[in-house]
Amino acid sequence: MKTLEKLDKIDKQILKMMQENGRITNIDLANKTGISAPPCLRRVKALEDAGLITSYHAEVDAKLLGYGVNIFAFVEMNKHTEEVLSEFEHKMKSWPVVMEYYMLAGDSDYVLKIIAKDWEDYQNFLTKELLVQPNVSHVKSVLSIRGYKNHTGVPV
Repeated sequence: MKTLEKLDKIDKQILKMMQENGRITNIDLANKTGISAPPCLRRVKALEDAGLITSYHAEVDAKLLGYGVNIFAFVEMNKHTEEVLSEFEHKMKSWPVVMEYYMLAGDSDYVLKIIAKDWEDYQNFLTKELLVQPNVSHVKSVLSIRGYKNHTGVPV
């Protein structure tokens, strides 16, 4: 797998531009990087094969779909065996309202980024899904007031 240090200037430009616009045509990408279309396409394919480009997706406006609330839920578990953690992580992947989750070091075991239609919708999820999970001992919910930056890419 290529690492950032092994990428040349053109590979980095391709990654940066594709993160900004995943629908950019190969011709536009080639023109902006200063190479012709066939080598540009080969480079994109090589970046995909190396695992640097992992997916393509559309960014959707959550508010227009009725999801007006973002919550961060800090979850504490009462058991920490690999089996318990794996089962909980598997369950989190099945919940469509959980946009992201991370295992933490510190006071909480996990932080979940959750979207909901409103506070009542989140409370339903909390009481009917999250808190009833085996080994979940405590959940601290933090309501997001305003978002300032939402970038899914990485610096290149």
